[in-house]
Amino acid sequence: MIRSMTAFAAAESETPWGALSFELRSVNHRYLELNPRLPEELRAIEPALRERVAAKLTRGKVDVNLRYRPNDAGATEIRLNDAMLDKLERVAAAFGERFPKLGTNFTDLLQWPGVLLRDEVDQEGLRQAALDLLDRALADMLATRQREGERLGVFLRERLDAVARIVADVRTWLPDIRAGLRARLESRLAEVKQGTDPGRLEQELVLQLSRMDVDEELDRLSAHVAETQRVLGLPEAVGRRLDFLLQEFNREANTLGSKSVDQRTTQAAVELKVLIEQVREQVQNIE
Repeated sequence: MIRSMTAFAAAESETPWGALSFELRSVNHRYLELNPRLPEELRAIEPALRERVAAKLTRGKVDVNLRYRPNDAGATEIRLNDAMLDKLERVAAAFGERFPKLGTNFTDLLQWPGVLLRDEVDQEGLRQAALDLLDRALADMLATRQREGERLGVFLRERLDAVARIVADVRTWLPDIRAGLRARLESRLAEVKQGTDPGRLEQELVLQLSRMDVDEELDRLSAHVAETQRVLGLPEAVGRRLDFLLQEFNREANTLGSKSVDQRTTQAAVELKVLIEQVREQVQNIE
């Protein structure tokens, strides 16, 4: 299974304390880089958020944006403490008898400890609701990554099949190429000297054939195609493995081109490089 590193996901929920909404965006990156943006009320969930994201994703630059909008029910309620006001009223009456001109400022009265009662938000409940919503957003992102990965898989397998066809074509051309090389060599030696030593001809032919021998390169290319097909079916993240395999593909294609003594194999090497580059570009998006 392959998954793309490019994805977007969003999730919202209403809680007793207000509305929560997550937005997750990810793009390709060599490692996992997490950039969370959290409201002040929910900064405490960042360690748990990082842990949950890392448990689901292995690569990619991921932006996590959480918004919190308190509603009327979730906002902090402010009530008057009637019992405290009764006590202050009795104290004010006693002071009023002794200090008739003493006044009471309303703003100062509200600042007296215990006059105002506040119903605090259930912070633990709000944090758990945010983490539950994160799990939903992550599940959506994983599904999106997997769908995109399936499309990438189709593209990559088509290119791998094309590589395999080119390798098969080159194999069918090799006997004809070798025969042509022998004929050209015999013609050149005949021009240089009549009655050339047959042993010398064979030595020169063996030397030329060894220089253009690409059987090993073709075998390795076939092995790389088979291994890449196998890796594409693995359940874990495979992006780094594919990066390594593409380096091997490039090495064999370059060697095939450098050993070419025939226009057909030269063109085949060019087509291989084009296909490998197309695969490499898409592999950069694979987790």
